[in-house]
Amino acid sequence: MHSTPRFLQGVYSFEGKGLDRPAPIDPALSYVVPGGITAQAVYFRGGNAAAELVSVVLMRDGSPMRYFPIGAKGDVHVPLRVVEDLVAGTAVELWLAAPAGVSGTVVVDLGLVEI
Repeated sequence: MHSTPRFLQGVYSFEGKGLDRPAPIDPALSYVVPGGITAQAVYFRGGNAAAELVSVVLMRDGSPMRYFPIGAKGDVHVPLRVVEDLVAGTAVELWLAAPAGVSGTVVVDLGLVEI
């Protein structure tokens, strides 16, 4: 079976709007599963340079799919190991929820595989 890895990753500045108000981090952190392909999220890694807890939200077609809380000045690594299939046309984005007024930098790395 042939597979192709895809990554949504980078270092981004943010300003929080509230833990209950996630917002897109950056347009570069989006992916649409190509036609005729199925994709799977394999892992998420993240780091938070802010002095407050933040949460990276994996959005699927505009709705929250998974939340990845990252503690103040902390990091997280979550192996997803084929949690569920993402069918052709599915849009995936990384958003961020942080307390209102909190600013900082977040490092994100979402690994996906197309099969």
